[in-house]
Amino acid sequence: MKKLFAVLGYPIGHSMSPIMLNDVLSYYEIDAHYHPFKVSPDELETAIRGLKAIGISGFNVTIPHKSAIIPFLDGVDDLALSIGAVNTVVNDNGKFIGYNTDGYGFIKGLNPYISSFSDKKVLVIGAGGAARAIYFTMAKMKPFALDITNRTVTKAEELIEACPFETRSKALSLEDAANHLNEYDVVIQTTMIGMYPNISETPISLRNLNPQSLVCDIIYNPLDTKFLIEARQKGATVQNGVEMFVYQGALAFEKWTGIFPDVKRMRENVLRFLEA
Repeated sequence: MKKLFAVLGYPIGHSMSPIMLNDVLSYYEIDAHYHPFKVSPDELETAIRGLKAIGISGFNVTIPHKSAIIPFLDGVDDLALSIGAVNTVVNDNGKFIGYNTDGYGFIKGLNPYISSFSDKKVLVIGAGGAARAIYFTMAKMKPFALDITNRTVTKAEELIEACPFETRSKALSLEDAANHLNEYDVVIQTTMIGMYPNISETPISLRNLNPQSLVCDIIYNPLDTKFLIEARQKGATVQNGVEMFVYQGALAFEKWTGIFPDVKRMRENVLRFLEA
């Protein structure tokens, strides 16, 4: 019997996951289909019951359901529970178990540049849901320092306090972070500032950027945000949001099938779609 995988979101038409994951299902000759479901917030509980009734093998969860879905699951991984968000659900013998692959997906995308964070000073820009997933997961990697800057400093402080993993962290204003930017080995932009159509915006001044640093932006539309363009002009190594998107999908695929897929193939598919 053909297996079914899915992604739930509202809206959902923009999702690249079906293109990326249906291709690797076919590539590994898995008799399955990955389908996007548009599920409004007031339909979420009904949708989960329906997916369980038809025996779906697993599914992804995207905005606005990542936190709202938790009460409707049979279990949640400890990291996902601490983050307070689920993006991947596995059907484990009839029980829906939630995971969060966003943070690990981001960190796996850094593997070509960083093998250990123990001597790295890291700055996270933003204190929203994506920042929380990346910050909590990176805290497990025990970096030398892991600071957060946000327009509202109290939100950064609350995120640091909520983290269940011990780490050296400071909450900084945007101005303080910009003034000390030369101290950081890795700078991670997690907000939506600079996303299409607001492509002329940047979240923080890069005037003091260390040219030896790695600068990441989780946005992938456009592929080169103004933030990354300025960082590259300063001499820094840059990475856009495609790697995080591809690796979080690869980790979900592995949880469903036991196969860690060809990320190069997945990346090429995503880039073709974005460039088109």
